[in-house]
Amino acid sequence: MIQTTRRAVLGALGAAALALTSGPSLAAPAAAAAAERWQIPVHVKKLDNGLTVIISPDPSSPTVGISVVYKVGMRLEPRNRTGFAHLFEHLMFQGTPKAPKGVFDKVITSGGGNNNGSTRPDFTNYIETAPSSALESMLWLEADRMTTLDFNAATLKNQQDVVKEEIRVNVQNQPYGGFMWIDIGGLAFDKWENNHDGYGSFVDLENANLDDVRAFHRDFYGPNNAVLAIAGDVTPAQGFALAQKYFGKIPARPTPKPTDFSEGLNTAERRLTQSDKLAQVPAVAAAWKIPERGSRDQAPFAVLGQLLAGGDASRLYQGLVKGRELALNVNSLYGLTGVWEYDGPTLFTVFALYKPTTTADALLAGIDEEVARIVKEGVDDATLKNLKTALLADWYNGQEMFLLRADRLAKLQTLWGDANVVNQVPGWIEAVTSADVQRVAATYLTRANRSVIDRKPAAMLAAPAAAKAASQP
Repeated sequence: MIQTTRRAVLGALGAAALALTSGPSLAAPAAAAAAERWQIPVHVKKLDNGLTVIISPDPSSPTVGISVVYKVGMRLEPRNRTGFAHLFEHLMFQGTPKAPKGVFDKVITSGGGNNNGSTRPDFTNYIETAPSSALESMLWLEADRMTTLDFNAATLKNQQDVVKEEIRVNVQNQPYGGFMWIDIGGLAFDKWENNHDGYGSFVDLENANLDDVRAFHRDFYGPNNAVLAIAGDVTPAQGFALAQKYFGKIPARPTPKPTDFSEGLNTAERRLTQSDKLAQVPAVAAAWKIPERGSRDQAPFAVLGQLLAGGDASRLYQGLVKGRELALNVNSLYGLTGVWEYDGPTLFTVFALYKPTTTADALLAGIDEEVARIVKEGVDDATLKNLKTALLADWYNGQEMFLLRADRLAKLQTLWGDANVVNQVPGWIEAVTSADVQRVAATYLTRANRSVIDRKPAAMLAAPAAAKAASQP
């Protein structure tokens, strides 16, 4: 169900009629447009133990979404334990002394709900949605596994095997094997925190032990390192009271001081050629380091990314797939998250399958031409308006489901320190000018800041080698 205010906003988006809001002093038309914009209700309270609680009430459906986000991810996992943050996410579903394995899923799904979790470089999130009558049960379960887990060798071994099987299925036995989000980071970044494989090596996963598990839970899974967000059929008073009831007695725990994983832009292009025994056609992943979170360049870069690779109307699709007919497709991604959900160095990556009759260099030259055209000409008003409309529509659509809204609020609070960023992003998008887009294209999408992996079918690499060997006397 969509509330009246949301219908108005989404209708305005469809007509591309949202106006600029850039600060507290607004002209009358801009102020009126800001008043019409859908404002997500955000109520924030920090408990005495450090847990930050966010309530976003919405009575339009008798359901709730819950997200618990811990400020730990792949960047903070122990050295020589690559993939441990992800492994630990699995272990969080394996039961506690009070709620043995299977209870968590059974309680939530039996009431018509569902749950999941994911690990990213800067956070790990756990999400649930169910009828609002199940809210207390879900909060009890989350508080229970924040308190402790059932640490045992059998569970650890089982989940080590599960994660290794994930790697086999999603990486080792897949064409291209995630090289556009795993290998490209290893090439582009210099610091271990940023460039190691967060999925994990089999050796590191097998070497993880129960002491590692206990220490990780102790160090990173305390209430003072977490954000709890509830969206949907709950009032702020109810939500805060329930949070206090179930989480308030969990003691705060010291967290390790994070290392400095900041990195500047690269100063020379990095290139790598890989062989792929499962691929049928070659592919390229081209990645650039992007603005820091909170930079004035972040919103312009979001618009630039949409312009370059945001669907079939994008410059790269029209220029490389339709126009020059070099590529078979064009996709883009922002590391392992999104353009608003990172808190350390990340990449804007363009991934394209290309025709065996051309080369990676030709494809990169085509990308450079499109970037140069943006730097020189900027973006016309109509195109800029359409780009903003697409970004705003995506942003608002991401608030519709209570589960997604709660998760976004928890992530924003974790990464930005302010869940109210949810209501600021639209204004940041609207404020982007053509000159802003030109500036960020010239600053970040340079050859010096680019890392490239050319992933070729094994047969393509083997053929020249065989021909050369045959020509030798």
